[in-house]
Formats: sequence, C-alpha cells, structure tokens
Amino acid sequence: MLTATTLEQTREEMHEKLRGIVPEVEIDYKAEIAYEINRLKKEKNAVILGHNYMEPALFHSVPDYVGDSLGLSRIAAKADADIIIFCGVEFMAETAKILNPTKTVLLPAAKAGCSLAASITAEDVRNLKARFPGVPVVTYVNTYADVKAETDICCTSGNAAAVINSLDTDNVIFLPDEYLARNVAEQTGKNIIVPTTNGVNVNFDTSGDFNMVGWHGKCEVHDKFSVEDIQNIRLQFPDVAVVSHPECSPEVVHASDFAGSTREMIDYVKNVDAERYLLLTECSMGDNIAASVPEKDMLRLCSVRCPHMNQITMEETLDALRYNQYEIHIDEDIRVKAAKAVERMIAIG
Repeated sequence: MLTATTLEQTREEMHEKLRGIVPEVEIDYKAEIAYEINRLKKEKNAVILGHNYMEPALFHSVPDYVGDSLGLSRIAAKADADIIIFCGVEFMAETAKILNPTKTVLLPAAKAGCSLAASITAEDVRNLKARFPGVPVVTYVNTYADVKAETDICCTSGNAAAVINSLDTDNVIFLPDEYLARNVAEQTGKNIIVPTTNGVNVNFDTSGDFNMVGWHGKCEVHDKFSVEDIQNIRLQFPDVAVVSHPECSPEVVHASDFAGSTREMIDYVKNVDAERYLLLTECSMGDNIAASVPEKDMLRLCSVRCPHMNQITMEETLDALRYNQYEIHIDEDIRVKAAKAVERMIAIG
C-alpha cells in the first residue's frame, strides 16, 4: 500500500514502484484514481484486499493487504472494517462473506467469474457423494459457496496435500481441478480416477485400483501452458528457472524447476538465486513480482491474462466504494455449511 497523503506523492510513489512495468502515461492517469480510492476508503472505513493476480497499477497502490487465497481468507475473517472490498474474482469475495458475515463485502465488478468454479455445481457434488458414499470431499477454494456447502473441507493449492493427509481415510474425493488433483495425488501417493464427460453425462472408469476421485475442471489460464513452451524458453535462456502453478498440467509441473501456490512462487523467486525467472501463471503476477523484486531478472514472455481477474479495474474499485455496488449476498443456510469447510481449511494452514 502507498504511504502517500497527497496526489503528487501518490504519483511519485507509483512511478518509483512501477517504472518499466507500467507505461508512464498510465501511471499518471491511475495515480489520480488511486489517490481518490485511498482517501475514500478511510472516510468509509473500508479495507481493500488484493489478490496476487491483480494488474500492477492496482496491486501496488490501493490494497491494504495482498496475497493468495489462503492468506486473504485469514485476513477477511478478522477484518473489523465496515466494508471489505475484495479485488479478486467472485468466489474469493464469497469466501470473505462466508467468514465475516456481518460485514458489507463488495466485488468491484458486475461479474468476475472463474472457469474452475463454473466447472462444478452443488448437484454434481451431491451426485458424487451418492456414488461414493462415506468418502470425504475436499474442495478447492476456487469454487462457489453452494459447492463449499456440500464439502467436508476446503483447500488451497498451497495446502491441498496437507489437507488430504490430515484426513483419517485412504480415500478422498478432490474437486474440481483435474490438474491440481493429479499433482496432489502424486504428492500423496494416491491412485486417481478422473471422469470423462460428453457434455451431458459424467462417466467414471472404476475397473482399476483407485483411492482418489477427481473432476474434469480446469483453469483456462493454466491449461494454456505446455511443455513445448518450457522447451522453447530454455533454448533461448538455458539458465532460466521455470516456476509453475499446480493448476498447470502434471507434465508442465514435472518440466518446471519449482511448482507451488502464488505465495510459494513469490517466496521462491525472492529466496532462490537464479539468473532469470519465468512464471507460468497469470501474467499480472509476473509483473507484480518484477515490481516488488526489481533486482531479479523476470522474463517478459507471459501473455496469458485471466479474463475474469481482468474485470477488476481501478475504476470499478472506485465505483464500488462510491456507490456500495456489487455487494455479495449468500443464503445463510449455505453460508453456515460452507463456513465449516473453509474454517477447517484455515485451521490446517
């Protein structure tokens, strides 16, 4: 967050932080918006949470806290401001409301969805529980509240293996990210089956040995990265450290030097000495790390922007504050059930 108290100081701080990352003319324009947001959030007793995938001008100017889903969930649960503005996608703002129901939670976009969250419904989860009775359900936090309400425990990409290992069972249903499930199955030594679908019916091949049941959801950003991308990059830059997110395919994860959650990726870049780094994740995060750690050489080869995260803008954040618009509402029965799964996730850390 900026320390500036005037518009001119805001502009100066943003230029110092974002020089070479964001065009100067854009910084000048967005500094005016950032100044007004920071002024207004004090007036209205609001706190702003910014996910690591936010575009750099927003990420480095108006959030009071930045981080990954787990870290921001912890902060949202304890926030004592009247208003929580979540600069992230809809399921993240829902999680803030689940954990802190008496606060006004605003999402700075009319609709900021998620391909993973959209890949599964509460009815899908109920059908899976009926098909595999008694098997605990672990659901990735990248899901909507009604799906979380059907879940035994949630997880993030950073603590998924720990969550599974915490369960007193050999069998588990892990939803909805197919790639994350396959990567976690390998970490935890489980044999996984993933359904096939023809767009209408979901079919499982249960003829072999398995103790982990996955789903067919994928992140539309991380699904775009390939082993060929890594091979081509290493031909140009043999000394590059390739860092990927576990929502990438297992093949991409195996070909990378490191794979982890957004927080773990940031820690890796900060603490490991390499000539160059390339992050295979949402490209704004690479920009944000480049601005935070300017002494590290971050390759500017990523061009995959999440269309849903891209809905969160400085202008929409200002309007959310001005007009209290796009408030998150969750049915109380669903919220209470979902809260149990999310709180269990937070307890594991």
